[in-house]
This record gives sequence, C-alpha cells and structure tokens, in this order.
Amino acid sequence: MDGFQAYGAGKAGGAFDPLTFIRQPQTVVRILCWLFSIVILGCVANEGYINRPEEVEEFCIFNRNQYACNYGVAMGTLCFLCCTAFLALDIYFPQISAVKDRKKAVMADIGASALWSLIWFVGFCFLANQWQVSKEEDNPLKEGADAARATIVFSFFSIFTWAVQSLLAVHRFKLGADSVTFNQDYVDPNQQEPVEALGRGHGGPRRRGVSAGRTLGPRADLSSEQTNHRRRCPVTHTHTQTP
Repeated sequence: MDGFQAYGAGKAGGAFDPLTFIRQPQTVVRILCWLFSIVILGCVANEGYINRPEEVEEFCIFNRNQYACNYGVAMGTLCFLCCTAFLALDIYFPQISAVKDRKKAVMADIGASALWSLIWFVGFCFLANQWQVSKEEDNPLKEGADAARATIVFSFFSIFTWAVQSLLAVHRFKLGADSVTFNQDYVDPNQQEPVEALGRGHGGPRRRGVSAGRTLGPRADLSSEQTNHRRRCPVTHTHTQTP
C-alpha cells in the first residue's frame, strides 16, 4: 500500500515538485483558464469603451450596452481570482491528510468548473449578439474592434477549458472513490496466515460450541462414569429354571 493515492494525490507530507505539478493536465488547463480571463479582462477594460468624435462621454463598444462591458470586466476579474485560488489549492492539495477534506476540494472543483463553463457560454452568446447588432455609425473608425473580437473568441475558448477542467475533476473524484473503497476492503494476506496455521495446528477448524478445556456439564460427567463402571464390572446373567 505504499503507492496508495486518494483523489489524484499520494500520501500527505511528500516533497513538492514544481515540474511534476506543472505537467499535470489539470494544472495546464487551469493555467489556460487563468490566461484567458486576463486577456478578456484586459481587452474589455482597456479598449472596450470608446467615444464618437463629436461626443465626450465614452460608451461600451458592444452596441452601447453598458451591461455587456460590465459583464466582461466582472467575469474576467472573478474568473482570474477563482483560477488563482484553485491553483493555490492544487499546490496545497497533496498536503491534505484527511480523505474527506480531499473529497470536498475535488467536489468544489467540479461545481466551480461546471458553473464557469455555463457562465462563459452565456457571456459568449451575450457579447456575440451585442457585437453583431452594433451600429457602424457608433464607431466609424473601428476603434477597439480587434479587442471586441478577441473578447468574444476567448470567451468561446473559456467554455471548453472550464468544461475540460470539470471533466478532469470528475475523473479525479472517481479515482478517489475507487481507491478509498479498495483501501477499506483490503485485507493483508499476511495477517490471515497465523490464524489459518493456528486452526491447522489444532486439527482443523473447531466445531461450534466445543473448545479446548471446556466441560460439557454434569450430565456428560455422569455418562462417562457410568461407562467406566460398566467396563470394570461386567454384568453376569443367571438363568433360573421354572418347575
């Protein structure tokens, strides 16, 4: 059982290996999610607001809809923080000794990843629709057009990266459940040998209710005494003749 693992990590207390950590599929996908959130946040925050030559006040590049830009900024910021938190949790995860705590962490990863995949799907549809219905006269110089397209594209990519992250977490959860079940049902064969040897040394398995040195009660003693008495004193039979 030296190679026992629970939910994708070995026993607690091992040394942290950065190369092994970075090469893990879940780490690679999570870093991609982290980078996509930075790109989306930067595109909307820096070039998502423009103004016409005759106007002073800036407006959102997505059909003048302020909610579209707010959605992109909010989701980019929250996604960045969420990715950072889960990266820190992935680093600390092998140090968690309690199996129940590891299970909770993996379940939280499943729920958060599935939720973010849904959020980015809604965001992609919303931003793509607002960009499609935007009027050319609102942005005659095409300012920020590349940033708007990049926001839509990386929102689309984020749907799949978070979905893959959720599937990887589900895979870890299944591996963890199987390993924990195996650990609970596992019986070391070396522990059964002394018991079997003890049974063979006493002439095989004992019957129920009979043990070494156990008396069976006064009736058993009485019957044994009667048997011994009959052996010592044989019974003689006399025949009498009748007249």
